[in-house]
Amino acid sequence: MLSVLNLARKPLGKISLYLIFILGLVACTTNSIPSLTARPDGPVKVGLLVPSGTGEARDELLASSLENAARLAIADLAAVHPNTVIELKIYQTWGQPAKAAEVALQAVSEGAEIILGPVFSQEAKAVGLALNGTNVNVLSFSNNVEIANGAVFVLGQTFQNTAKRLTDYALAQGVSNIMVVSDKTPSGELGREAIEAAVRKARGTVTAIFDYEFSQNGIISAAPLIAQAAKQSGAQALFLTADTAGALPLLTQLLSDDGLGVQGTRFIGLTRWDIPAATPELAGLQNGWFALPDPVLYAQYKARYEATYQGPPHPVSGLAYDGIAAIGALVTSGRGNALTAQALTQRSGFVGVNGIFRFMKDGTNERGLAVAEIQNKQVNVIDQAPRTFANAGF
Repeated sequence: MLSVLNLARKPLGKISLYLIFILGLVACTTNSIPSLTARPDGPVKVGLLVPSGTGEARDELLASSLENAARLAIADLAAVHPNTVIELKIYQTWGQPAKAAEVALQAVSEGAEIILGPVFSQEAKAVGLALNGTNVNVLSFSNNVEIANGAVFVLGQTFQNTAKRLTDYALAQGVSNIMVVSDKTPSGELGREAIEAAVRKARGTVTAIFDYEFSQNGIISAAPLIAQAAKQSGAQALFLTADTAGALPLLTQLLSDDGLGVQGTRFIGLTRWDIPAATPELAGLQNGWFALPDPVLYAQYKARYEATYQGPPHPVSGLAYDGIAAIGALVTSGRGNALTAQALTQRSGFVGVNGIFRFMKDGTNERGLAVAEIQNKQVNVIDQAPRTFANAGF
């Protein structure tokens, strides 16, 4: 990622959040961005779109956590570069695409140079359409690559990133015959496509594909058929799209009862198996693999957030910190094109509280992820997140 990230070969636990900005700022000194005249003096105006206004407690909590994370990042930036001032203004989207588009236009009319957010993919798509032709870029918190384009960038951990990281790791361990198991939902279908593409690109073998109805009866009926297909196809691993809030607990338990998982064919997860905290206790997930953001940097962020706001951050909130980290790094470079798509897509990328990341020209991203295994109901990192994009398999 960043040439100075070679310094990060020392234990990451000794890297403060302030150093994130030092690392990020050095990224902007590369030759990947042409030198132009400096942007006008004055604060950088950022419009933060959050899903508050719905009346739903979970949306209000997420919105508050995103704002807190962004302000924490601004404070850390000021500690390193006090002359770089970010002026943050909050806009409520109500969780609705039309409202998101409306407030995004309002933000631009009020001087926003870049939009941070929104969370939901349909909101981000609407914002992108509304801002078409304004030359104002959007750093969405979504992980849905279908809404990405040259002006709408996704900050979230995409299925494509996760599938590639886990597939590459699996093949390096000799696990090349992989069966894909997905639920018949929009996200399940997108996940299945990402896994298939990753396995084939890595020159592994997709031994079988099984889609099941997303219902309790559908899962119960499908489990023995999935187990049979896995055994007959010679699968060494089952790559699952299910998440903890959906089919994962029941599906993995039933498949384990059929001899897969813990004592048989390994489970690999496309979703986070460390959230919520009780997930690693699921019997069916033992010995399973999944990917997660850099756990050391995120732990530092979590501790700092809790000390500042007297409560834990929402898991998504770190994306707001990462967005400010990227904005601050680019603006502090003093280049006139600091917030353009050309600058945002510099190959050297950025480092945030979730680890290294960079935006691609099509609006998608690449993130450095760690691989973890659930062992004895605990999450154990078995392959650290890369600290540079060089030689990281990207």
